[in-house]
Amino acid sequence: MKTVYDVVCPFCGTLCDDLEVDVEIATDKVVEVRNACQIGTAKYYSSNPSPHRYEKPMIRKDGKLTEASWDEAIEKAADILTAAKRPLLYGFSSTECEAQGKGVELAEILGSILDNTASVCHGPTLLAEQDVGVPTSTLGEYKNRADLVIFWGSNPVHAHPRHLGRYSEFIRGYFRKDGRNDRYVVVVDPRNTHTAQIADMWINVNPNEDYELMNAIRAVLRGIDLDDENVAGVPKDKIYELVDLVKKCNYGVIFFGMGLTQTLSHHRNIDTAVCMTRELNDHTKFLITPMRGHYNVSGANTVFTWNTGYAYSIDFSRGYPRYNPGEFSSVPLLMNDEVDASLIVASDPASNFPQDSVRNMFKHPLIAIEPHETPTSAFADVVLPAAIAGIECDGTAYRMDHVPLRLRKVKDAPGECLTDKEILERLIKKVKEKLGEK
Repeated sequence: MKTVYDVVCPFCGTLCDDLEVDVEIATDKVVEVRNACQIGTAKYYSSNPSPHRYEKPMIRKDGKLTEASWDEAIEKAADILTAAKRPLLYGFSSTECEAQGKGVELAEILGSILDNTASVCHGPTLLAEQDVGVPTSTLGEYKNRADLVIFWGSNPVHAHPRHLGRYSEFIRGYFRKDGRNDRYVVVVDPRNTHTAQIADMWINVNPNEDYELMNAIRAVLRGIDLDDENVAGVPKDKIYELVDLVKKCNYGVIFFGMGLTQTLSHHRNIDTAVCMTRELNDHTKFLITPMRGHYNVSGANTVFTWNTGYAYSIDFSRGYPRYNPGEFSSVPLLMNDEVDASLIVASDPASNFPQDSVRNMFKHPLIAIEPHETPTSAFADVVLPAAIAGIECDGTAYRMDHVPLRLRKVKDAPGECLTDKEILERLIKKVKEKLGEK
């Protein structure tokens, strides 16, 4: 038995870095995970032998996925990608930064579309930040200083289970010695979520009316009296009470989720949230941070940006990167049947994309770099088995506050699995051969 300490959990954007993992040396199985939430623990156990785990490359022959050699699988995948006129490379949010960099290189060689999961989650956040900037900080600063915490359109009890205990609500900080007793927690959500049930105040906003509520708060901050008795379903007195709270706090933070980014107004919601946060700084210290879902979606945005200048929805068809969310985003491209081959890396779009997009994706050749059987890989023409980053190989990941952390390897990958980076390197080499490049 061996124990690996200070392990970074590769599940959500919180990237908890205090895990302890026991591995049985003889069988190379994870036998116990300490300090992780239930979801993180389940991910570590998912690396143990399972009938749903791919251990060898697979190629579809006569309508059935059959085992193949790496050379054969890479050859087939390269043939698909080089024959396509408009291929799509999508995913990258659940793998290490080193593999994401190779994905950018492959997309540039192919002249393909390059996209990550931000296009269906926090893409509007990035658009808003490009418009108006963002006053933000690190989770450690919030832990030590924040005495008012607002969760807007997010439910960390389920989506980021240890966020409350490590950074935002219950944890004791340098200036918050009493932990929960030193903080006031507000939840703004149409539903009475489990996070709302343990908060000090729940603002029951109407669905799709966050924009109106935030602008009402901005108006009150400027000394304007509200004419209506209710704004976005929230009583006027409740809005005044919230404004008094934020004015009186010493250090406040807004954590927002997809309840803002994927409802009516999209990036304009985040525009307004950022402007509201900036205006709150006329009265006290206030900051804002997105609750990123996939553990390295922030890394994907960062790596894509430092390589191309753009965070997602990138088109290399003209030989240089172009950026236009909506036109070059995966969902509308697939829905309009504008993609004739797809390479999916560490993602499962068949589980969450619209039906028409998935149907069109399955019409054309599909390659999946994936450790487990998923609805996407089940219909793939080529499956390239990958080691699970942060469990079976090391690498780098960016936390939701853009702090880079080093992922640790705790065990070996089964069978013939390679890392995502190694797979993409092999693909790049073979594609270059077929295109006559050096």
